[in-house]
Amino acid sequence: MPKQGTPRPDKFAIAAALQEIAALMELQGGPNRFKAKAYNAGARAIQGVANLDQLVAEDRLTSLPRIGSALASQIKQLYLTGESSVLKGLREEFPPGIVELSAVPGLSLSKIKQLHEELGISSIAQLEAAAEAGELRNLKGFGAKTEERLLELIRTKSEKPSPRLHLHHAINVANNAIEFLKSSKNVIAVSIAGSLRRWVETVGTIDLVVNTKNSSATLRHLLRYPLIASSGPLDEDSVALQLVDGARLVVTFASPDTYALALLVKTGSEQHLQRLQQIAAAKKVTLGLVKGRTKRVVDDEVNIYAQLKMQFVPPELREDEGEIEAALAGKLPEDLLTLGDIRGMVHCHTTYSDGRNSLEEMVLAAEAMGMEYITITDHSPTAFYANGLTIDRLERQWEEIDELQERVKIKILRGTESDIVASGALDYPDRILEKFDVIVASIHSRYKMDKSKMTERIVTAMCQPVFKVWGHALGRLLERRPPFECDVERVLDVIAESKAAVEINGDPYRLDLEPRWVREARKRKIKFVISVDAHSTGALFNLQYGVRMARRGWVRRGEVLNTLTPKAFTKSVKPL
Repeated sequence: MPKQGTPRPDKFAIAAALQEIAALMELQGGPNRFKAKAYNAGARAIQGVANLDQLVAEDRLTSLPRIGSALASQIKQLYLTGESSVLKGLREEFPPGIVELSAVPGLSLSKIKQLHEELGISSIAQLEAAAEAGELRNLKGFGAKTEERLLELIRTKSEKPSPRLHLHHAINVANNAIEFLKSSKNVIAVSIAGSLRRWVETVGTIDLVVNTKNSSATLRHLLRYPLIASSGPLDEDSVALQLVDGARLVVTFASPDTYALALLVKTGSEQHLQRLQQIAAAKKVTLGLVKGRTKRVVDDEVNIYAQLKMQFVPPELREDEGEIEAALAGKLPEDLLTLGDIRGMVHCHTTYSDGRNSLEEMVLAAEAMGMEYITITDHSPTAFYANGLTIDRLERQWEEIDELQERVKIKILRGTESDIVASGALDYPDRILEKFDVIVASIHSRYKMDKSKMTERIVTAMCQPVFKVWGHALGRLLERRPPFECDVERVLDVIAESKAAVEINGDPYRLDLEPRWVREARKRKIKFVISVDAHSTGALFNLQYGVRMARRGWVRRGEVLNTLTPKAFTKSVKPL
């Protein structure tokens, strides 16, 4: 048990310990790097649980994803005693502050040990202070030039932007911090702000705004968050936090009467706020806080926009892309797509190709989520790396769909994610293509074709008489692979004429098409499908990301095919 008077560690403290183990194992290198990945995965899993007490009591930790018996043993040990034998051994092997100090380029393990033994240095802040005081140059193996170089590296590192996080990762990090903040009795509410609230594809800094009765007490509570690696004041109302997994948070504290305005300001974008300030100045309005000599409480952002004689602007639209003018004229669409509008799952893979769940598991999961239909779109033969379906295997899948359809209420549509091969042809003969309920046509190879050839490749595919959906249109993988080159406007012109549709892909690593091209498609009155590109039952929840990307492109309910009833959707996507 933990020492007398010591509270039992919560899930955040346990996650922090697991992440420290992972970081130290990374430094060990060799086979332990694989173990480090397991500990990092375990930390993420533990942060997301709501019933840790029950899982430990019932010895069910291994029921969590990616937690095996060895990892479960360490989690249980941390929970029951507050200590981990693995972490204790690693800390004895390395000097204090090794994880933080090892991030300084050129600072070897032996030098870190020397700095700790001779100067008691165990953090980058202490190292910087010692270098500024000229204390390093007298150490054996350092010298004035090394001291100067280390100081430059530390300053360069502090100016380097944080790595950008994919949306789903950023949301998980934000929700865990929010859960911790809400455990304070002084906190009334916490909201996500910044680019994450605007659902920008990747996030550098996670912004949170806290509505609190006591900012000082709430700050003290926040600084006990076990996942914090370092912290520092940003301004009089905000604190910047670096978490042990590398994520950066900025938390702003606001009183109940300033919370709405703080949320508006911290959500941005900068261009949107500048336009609001110009309008406020022209109308001689002080955004919500002062009327005459009386301080007013503004309880939500709707009232702030109302003071400027504007419609409320949803966060996803706040990019100065025409939303200001539309809101002033009362012409912002009031039927922007919502998650509740979607009636069917589009673009789902099973174990027939490269999915992790069976056909039945995917169908039942979609049905449990309240969906009325699901399209099964496994890969076509050219995608051999993804176990693409040959015609005989495809026919076996159709037989299984027919058998399963008799046992479920959800409508199952027979589809394919057909490769667009280099010539622009689709990856099945016409006699097969005509039998599908829906065809998603995508590019999975030869991304480096020159712009004109790539354009012709896609145009050729879109001109074919069978109806199809342009899947993950530009092939990007966020932070890994840029969009391929093509004349997007020409392709959209052809799609508008051919009556095909465009997929807005909800896979958080893709989120393709980006909003600017979605807006161009809307100008051409092109229809959309919001897809999950799901390779597992869990990935069906990608739907929220597709919807948010659509909203950023100003997409309305009536422009999305999978808001239709099963019968109407089937009719709209059936190959012609």
